[in-house]
Amino acid sequence: MDTRELLRSHSSVRKYTGEQISRETVIDLIETAQMAASSHFVQAYSVIWVTDEDKKKQLGELSKNEFQFQTAGAAFLFCVDFKRLQIAGQKHNVNIVTDSAENLLVGVADVSLFAQNFVIAAEAKGYGICYIGGARNNPVEISELFNLPNNVFPLFAMTIGTPTKRNETKPRLPVGAVLHENAYDEVRYATLLDEYDTTMENYYTSRSSNQKMATWTKQMADYLIEQKRPFIKDFLAKQGFTWK
Repeated sequence: MDTRELLRSHSSVRKYTGEQISRETVIDLIETAQMAASSHFVQAYSVIWVTDEDKKKQLGELSKNEFQFQTAGAAFLFCVDFKRLQIAGQKHNVNIVTDSAENLLVGVADVSLFAQNFVIAAEAKGYGICYIGGARNNPVEISELFNLPNNVFPLFAMTIGTPTKRNETKPRLPVGAVLHENAYDEVRYATLLDEYDTTMENYYTSRSSNQKMATWTKQMADYLIEQKRPFIKDFLAKQGFTWK
């Protein structure tokens, strides 16, 4: 398929055949991922390839996603990394600033762009993937498990492998709900979100597995009714990101 078709065909995969992914393939995917854009070329990312089976099992348990790690061909932990930049500064007798809200945003953006390049390259080879934000469920324990130093923190994990089946692509918000021209327009949301709820309700009730009755707005209301992972701010401060 062409690039446009590839991007439009994405769906998360949570069950794989167990076929292992070669080191050559992993290196190729990482090199491709590295060509992503990077703010001021700081390249504030590192990725842990989890080849130790015991650590992989623990990562699955700590992220509360044990099942998909069991069959994945490879598992990774994507991290915001300012430790390498700190060492770069030391080579020139400079103590770089890491503990700023701006650098936190830069790091998150860099990791996300890097990871998405990795995903596109993997899916172009026929693999399936799943982002695992659950790596933030137990960031202290995961950091200790992988010996993450100060100025480094886990943003998300990822499984990759040959899928046992392809899931249907989940409908996204209509373009009109995300594209604004010249000024932000919230008035349209009342109508567009009603339409999108109908689309998602039809999708959930007709997909080939895990059918359910649900709408997008109700899911978001239930999900965002309370603060998620309230410990994250203190954890980030412990790792050297104090939001100055």
